[in-house]
Amino acid sequence: MKLRVGIVGLGPLWEKRHLPALRSLADRFEVHGICEQVAHLARRAAGELGTVAVEGFRALAARDDIDAILYLSDQWYGVAPILAACDHGKAVYAGASLPVDAAEADVLRRRVEQSGIAFMAELPRRYAPATMRLKELIATRLGAPRMLFCHRRVPQITPSATMPPRDGATESRDLMELVDWCRYVVGTAPTSVVAVRHAETPGAAIDDYQMMSLDFTTSGAPGNGPIAQISCGYYIPACWEEAVGFRPPSALQVACEKGIAFVDHPNGLVWFDTAGRHQESLDADRPVGEQMLLQFHRKVTSLLRPHSGLDEVLGAMNVVQAASVSQHEGRRIPLA
Repeated sequence: MKLRVGIVGLGPLWEKRHLPALRSLADRFEVHGICEQVAHLARRAAGELGTVAVEGFRALAARDDIDAILYLSDQWYGVAPILAACDHGKAVYAGASLPVDAAEADVLRRRVEQSGIAFMAELPRRYAPATMRLKELIATRLGAPRMLFCHRRVPQITPSATMPPRDGATESRDLMELVDWCRYVVGTAPTSVVAVRHAETPGAAIDDYQMMSLDFTTSGAPGNGPIAQISCGYYIPACWEEAVGFRPPSALQVACEKGIAFVDHPNGLVWFDTAGRHQESLDADRPVGEQMLLQFHRKVTSLLRPHSGLDEVLGAMNVVQAASVSQHEGRRIPLA
């Protein structure tokens, strides 16, 4: 079954991730309209896909020849395109940032649940080939995770038309994806968090380093169950090209009951057990952009009532907010 989709916002990953995935999955997706705040970009993308540029996301969501909205860049729209899709019963694939404010997130959750639409957030680390293979190994060879070390080192960037300056929302999005990654690998939600931050200028809203420790203990004192250490640093200037690529740590290191695995997002995986070292080549797997769209297609076309998928994302965002409280108060924060 082909899904007829409308695209809202093209974003910085359009050429690299979304356009190639849509072309590769032309037997599953058919683009019927594109809404983009820069008119000539919308017309160019529409020409590439043989469709039309549409003025306004509400007009796009209201069209009868569209089954789902691919919300790829929020630009200035916020959650409005998702709410418009709810009004017209259209499924949503969200590659844009979701709200950090708790009240706004609660409104979004309620509207999505009441509308009954299928909703999927774009979480590339969760659906990367290396992560999917790691989950198989945890179930078959490595055993349950005990400790996770998740690192992301991001060079500072020079703002441009396609890459806006980094802000607090960008940092929250980065940390949310790392939290979701660890939650997905462990298979459960954390029960507490403790975090620290560093800013070059005291009191600055933008950090150059953040670290949090998640505890997944379900009973007893913290530390008796799986733990995850997550760090995200923006402390290397983009002009220091050699420093950016010097000895980068593995994106995710997982110590399990029967072995240890090192994951380099999206396709790198090396793991060790009593038999020694195993290095797997996952480059032949579908790219992560295709993997995510395939998951979305299955969710929308399933005969079962769709699970919105929003709770996982907002749950990860709740952890990031609790980490911010921990940074300011200097204590461990329990998580509901």
